[in-house]
Amino acid sequence: MAELDTTKIETTLNYSRYFNYFIRKNIKFIMSDIEQMPGSFDVEKAMMSSLYIRNLILLPSINYLGHRYIFGAINSLVDGHWAADASELLSMACSFIVMRKSRDYMIAKSRGAECCNHELLDRLPLACVQVNGNNKLNQYNHAAQKLLGNREWLSLTSLVHDDEKFILLDTIQLVRDGLLEQAWCELPVMCVDNSFNWLKLSFSLVPNGADTLLLVAEDVSDRHKLADELSFQTNFDNLTGLPNRAYFESYYSCGRNSDERAPAFVAFLNLDQFQVINNISGHKAGDRLLCQIALRLKQLVRKGDIVARLGGDEFGILMHAIDSDVASRIAERICEQLSHHEFVWDNRKHSVSVSMGLAAFNGEDEEISAVLSRADAACRVVKEKGRNSWHMYSPTDPHMDRLYSDMNASVDVVGALALDRFELYFQPIEPLLEDDNGLHMEILLRMLTEQGEIVSPAVFLPAAERYSLASRVDRWVVDHLLYWGGTHLKVWNELSMVSVNLSATSLGDVEFMNWLEMRLMGEPELVSKLCFEITETAAVSQLDLATALIDVIKPLGCKLALDDFGSGFSSFAYLKLLDVDFVKIDGQFVRHLCENRSDQAIVTAICQLGRDMEFEIIAEFVESIEIGRRLKRLGVDFAQGYAIAKPKKLNTLVSGKGLHWLTDTLTQKTT
Repeated sequence: MAELDTTKIETTLNYSRYFNYFIRKNIKFIMSDIEQMPGSFDVEKAMMSSLYIRNLILLPSINYLGHRYIFGAINSLVDGHWAADASELLSMACSFIVMRKSRDYMIAKSRGAECCNHELLDRLPLACVQVNGNNKLNQYNHAAQKLLGNREWLSLTSLVHDDEKFILLDTIQLVRDGLLEQAWCELPVMCVDNSFNWLKLSFSLVPNGADTLLLVAEDVSDRHKLADELSFQTNFDNLTGLPNRAYFESYYSCGRNSDERAPAFVAFLNLDQFQVINNISGHKAGDRLLCQIALRLKQLVRKGDIVARLGGDEFGILMHAIDSDVASRIAERICEQLSHHEFVWDNRKHSVSVSMGLAAFNGEDEEISAVLSRADAACRVVKEKGRNSWHMYSPTDPHMDRLYSDMNASVDVVGALALDRFELYFQPIEPLLEDDNGLHMEILLRMLTEQGEIVSPAVFLPAAERYSLASRVDRWVVDHLLYWGGTHLKVWNELSMVSVNLSATSLGDVEFMNWLEMRLMGEPELVSKLCFEITETAAVSQLDLATALIDVIKPLGCKLALDDFGSGFSSFAYLKLLDVDFVKIDGQFVRHLCENRSDQAIVTAICQLGRDMEFEIIAEFVESIEIGRRLKRLGVDFAQGYAIAKPKKLNTLVSGKGLHWLTDTLTQKTT
């Protein structure tokens, strides 16, 4: 029998009008002999004969995945008869074929999807790796190979440090136990170049993957590097690399065992004349010297001692488990070695030395900041004695106790500035020779404690001077005075003169002087009433700075007064260089003026000098009518003291008119 041509059979069935009827009706068709076909279908009959088809069975068509399938069976025997269960067997065969075709289709589709997923996974920029149930790595994508290298079947725990393994395994177990769908941790992981980089490892279960996990690794080294840099900047000095003050003060309490009883000492060091090097050779030279000193200090202390840069040219040393004799020898060694340190910059040699103070911890619970303050006080004793040495703090030393008190007062000044616990007072300055309608007054400053008690200026002003806070205090005074004047213009316009004291350190503060000039320029309606007072000592010792002050205030209409005149001068020659408007005679020449002929002679000489050089004279500490009479007789222009008026709060001043202190009693002829 010739081989059947299935294509022709399919064509015959699809295009035959006879068979097409049954196909459209979708019903089962059994034909035992093709000769039974009607005569009008001779063409179909001849075609099937040519294909050796004598009988057939057609099952109802099946639609599957968008296609229509017709299943059937043919027989080439002339007298072939179909068994009774032939159609059932054929139906079963058809079902099997459909199932097989469906399975093949799903497998092909799954493989296609899997290939697509693998392709997408490989193209992901994130490193993805599968982790099997034994925590071994397999199936890396391209990014993972680039980050970790090809380490298939290597245990993931072998890529981290031993002390990090617990965190890694604990994170994995959270996912495997179903507590979290996804869990992550950040650890240093060995990467392709065998260096440890900070990676964020995210784990999630692979669907239908038993214990297989998908690991996504993200490099977060830059963030941790930034965090390390921020931590360094928070705890260490950028210039020298030494611990900073905050780290230094916290180190003692954090690094000391609770049962440790060994004594400890703190050293406070300050470079002598460091500002001279900055001024002569520049700040780059100063920075280089600071780095050299930092290195030398680390070499000169014991192993385990902490050296820190506390700020500027100040250094601190924390020495554990040491007695006073050993601490003293270390201090002596440091001072001696640094005194021989030769610093050269641009072929210019600078000598180097340090002043150093030592202080012991009084108890294991004592804060290091308190001990450091005592060491600072001891260091200042060295500076006042001539520098280039060291000193051990002793609570029985009255001089050191005063310095320590000043340091505590300086802390109070900082707090008062921050919390606005200052208050302005005023004291009148009354004319003696000619009456004046307007009030001439001096602005005074008072500091308040947390309880509202007044702190004497004799306590907080020296501390402000000693610890470079005076310019901040002066700024507060000028700023609040001008604010008061702006809000009390009527009273301000009635005033004759408003005197304000400036500290010697403010004159040398470039930032303050720039601020003062800008602040005064912003108040043109107020500045003509101002008179700035500086001490004679400040004017003589800082003549160039006093001249610079005159250059700032005189063009704006302000005046200048010399305070404490005569307290320490040896020559009047400097007066030729200063455009002074007022001179305030030091109180030591006024208190006993009536009975002391020497004081009278000095005041007379100063008055004559004032007339010759055209400045006016103010006498302080006028505490009686008798002193006022004598001052008037000697030619003093103004008087200030308790006999006239005591200081009062500025916010109580409601009139700017003069007091007219000149009375009939004062103007009576004196003998």
